[in-house]
Amino acid sequence: MTNEIKIQWLGDMLFNADSLGGSLKIDAPENAEIESKGLRPKALMLTSLAGCTGMDIVSLLKKMRAEVENIEINVSGELTDEHPRFYNKVHVQYCFYGKEFKKDKIEKAIKLSADQYCGVMEMFRQFAEITLETKYIEK
Repeated sequence: MTNEIKIQWLGDMLFNADSLGGSLKIDAPENAEIESKGLRPKALMLTSLAGCTGMDIVSLLKKMRAEVENIEINVSGELTDEHPRFYNKVHVQYCFYGKEFKKDKIEKAIKLSADQYCGVMEMFRQFAEITLETKYIEK
């Protein structure tokens, strides 16, 4: 299977990215005082990781009948000091909101996503150390 995107330059460091599912703006103003009009390319990588594992987990928890009220996934990445700068350490924090959690099934879903299903996580493993954290927030 081949995936394709197309980006179009809109001036300065701003691009519009189009894909089958929609479009978004990518920006990295050279002057830090200028407000960004889009997501930065490296931030998009972390966004892709959160989205990929999140979709896995939602699907798996539904199949396991262990649904929760809400899920929040926070991803942080540490960049190397030298160019080309890339993420060498990534931390994924899963926050589950609800009551009476089926923690064994939630942990299993996270493990399946991280070890077997999330292709973005596998790509990150090629260049970064990944740590995972799980939090349960009673509502």
